[in-house]
Amino acid sequence: MRKEDCFYLGKIAKKFSYKGEVLAWLDTDDPGLYQNMESVFVEFNGHLVPFFIESSSLHKNDFLRIRFEDITNEDEADKIMGCAIYLPLSMLPKLEGNKFYFHEIIGFTAEDQRLGDIGTIVGVNDTSSQALFEIKKGDIEILVPMIDHFIVKVDRENKKIILDTPEGLVDLYLNS
Repeated sequence: MRKEDCFYLGKIAKKFSYKGEVLAWLDTDDPGLYQNMESVFVEFNGHLVPFFIESSSLHKNDFLRIRFEDITNEDEADKIMGCAIYLPLSMLPKLEGNKFYFHEIIGFTAEDQRLGDIGTIVGVNDTSSQALFEIKKGDIEILVPMIDHFIVKVDRENKKIILDTPEGLVDLYLNS
């Protein structure tokens, strides 16, 4: 499985028992969605390796207590401590309305209600406190804050996001 075909679910955070059980921190709003998985991909030495789950249960809301089939003691569990966990993109729950996954909107047209087509979404910058749409219009890169009240509609059918940006925000890029 290639990393590009997967999404980051979380990481193996700590050991839970001397029998090799681990606690995985899940980077999700609803960890309960993932408590009955059969397997996960663990990033081990730069490769995604399938690990089969014998049993799992929620632990303190955002941790998943996991017993993997082939990990039966603390030494084996130590080898995967801190490793990232991935699942295939096909296992992401479908979102509706104006909710979306960042990878899902790459290639969508960004349309401003006032200015019309302002370019193509080429990425999302989520390295700062405010995530930004990275929009490309010819040679111009436009950064638009990903704020709920700027997003009028996510049109999956036409691969378009309709925005209502404040006057001057996008104009700054287009008129320079």
